[in-house]
Amino acid sequence: MTDPAPVPADLLIRAAAVHTLVPGEPPRRAVGVTGGRITALSPAPDGLDALVGPATEVVDAPGSTVLPAFDDTHTHLVMAGHSVHGVAVHRAHDLAGFLALIRERAARTPAGEWIQTTVNWQEVLLAEQRMPTTGELDAATADHPVLVRRGAYNMVLNSAALRLAGITEATEAPPGGVIERDGHGRLTGRLVDRAVELVERVLPRPTLAERIEGLRAASADFAATGIGTVRDCLVPVEDLGVLDAARAEGALAVRVRALVSGFAARTPEQVDALLERMDAWRSAGRDDGRLSLWGVKFGIDGGFEAGAVEEPYRGQPCYHGRLLWEPAELLAAVDRVVGRGWRVGVHAWGDRGLRVLLDVFEQVAAHRPGLPPGTLAVEHGGLARPGQRARAIALGIPVTVQHPLLHDGALTQQRAWGEERTAALFPLREWLDEGALITGGSDFPVGPYGAMVSVWGMTTRGTTAGVVGPEHAIGRAEAVALHTVNAARLTGESAVRGSLRPGAFADLTVWPVDPLDCPVDALRDLRPTRTVVDGRTTHRS
Repeated sequence: MTDPAPVPADLLIRAAAVHTLVPGEPPRRAVGVTGGRITALSPAPDGLDALVGPATEVVDAPGSTVLPAFDDTHTHLVMAGHSVHGVAVHRAHDLAGFLALIRERAARTPAGEWIQTTVNWQEVLLAEQRMPTTGELDAATADHPVLVRRGAYNMVLNSAALRLAGITEATEAPPGGVIERDGHGRLTGRLVDRAVELVERVLPRPTLAERIEGLRAASADFAATGIGTVRDCLVPVEDLGVLDAARAEGALAVRVRALVSGFAARTPEQVDALLERMDAWRSAGRDDGRLSLWGVKFGIDGGFEAGAVEEPYRGQPCYHGRLLWEPAELLAAVDRVVGRGWRVGVHAWGDRGLRVLLDVFEQVAAHRPGLPPGTLAVEHGGLARPGQRARAIALGIPVTVQHPLLHDGALTQQRAWGEERTAALFPLREWLDEGALITGGSDFPVGPYGAMVSVWGMTTRGTTAGVVGPEHAIGRAEAVALHTVNAARLTGESAVRGSLRPGAFADLTVWPVDPLDCPVDALRDLRPTRTVVDGRTTHRS
């Protein structure tokens, strides 16, 4: 009896090198994909030619390199989808250009309609190195409410927007938020941290079709940088339905692992209400390989200008940043979440914030022995001191790190903390040498997303302020692993993602040069010629 003919591959790629990232395995030269899975690898470029059938797509790329698709383990895809159609202020180099873009949008927008900006910009990268003022925004348009958003937690409003939000000089900021005032007590128009909720509740809601198209465009752009999976770390629970609808329409070019936002769940009753909605999702069996719930996201402190630190801010001897929770209240919230079988990721930026968070995590772990590995995670862990690293490692706490965040924010952070503490952010070399599980991400919109811009940053420590903390740099293979092998460990998917092996998901990227040994300066702008997710090409150039 003769052996049956092999099943033809759906996709066959021949390349100069296929880096499988399987420990001890040398590079291959060909990879075959069938039914959304890796089915074969060969050390010879023609070694899988027997799998070529009439419908096989054959990619001959003799000068190219294949790697697993990358994860962005801390980003904000939903926010990117919202921002797709915003005024592209991230392209401005000064406030005149910034305001001109808003004025141009106003000229073609019906009076009374909101005008919102893109969110991925930093004021320190403008010539004036500051935010626009309410007066400047009013001069750009008095006929439209204008919302200038920088990242997730900073806004500036014009007068029309302030009126619609009901914000006056008598308005008190909610706990954990700031309504900024000048030296005379007058509103500047800027809202920080939880104060942004005052505006979010009055913003017009885009249609479901508009939301889906925003996610389609944003996820395709992630894929164009080599990203195959995003861990979205701030998904409003009501937006799970939007993601579900986008999945149903085939609009998600990347896999999504969602952290539901717990920022508004301040009481036990609010936490329970959030978990009820998540449990309903789980019981309905909505998780699949394309879209699944990872857990809940909380935040212990602020960011560049509000991260909680042990030593005071530069030039502010009485200011140590801001804790957003009382430790006992955060402990109760985290315990409720893990008690229902969900995971928790908590934003911690400053060393005081991280210390308090580890206190909370230690108490949760003591109260609930035997928690599955990875149940508790630190998001950022920016200013992680040696003792704190040791505590996190002893607890088995994974940490997501984001050099693109440091890249774009270094100047802002230096103003607040000084050069020494800014250079100490993200001590990657130490985390790895000490045995931590760390994974790579971007924290878009604060930092730019992209596989190789992150690898470049982690290996060079380059930022908008120059090279900072070069002693914390890691090697290229290590940086790639943070976005692939380590990322799959974080999400509990090592058996099917993170490396290229028979039976694993066919999530891979094709690069025009080998990222592991090309000139380092080429990494910063390097993009793949093809990104494949679940065997389907989601990007090609």
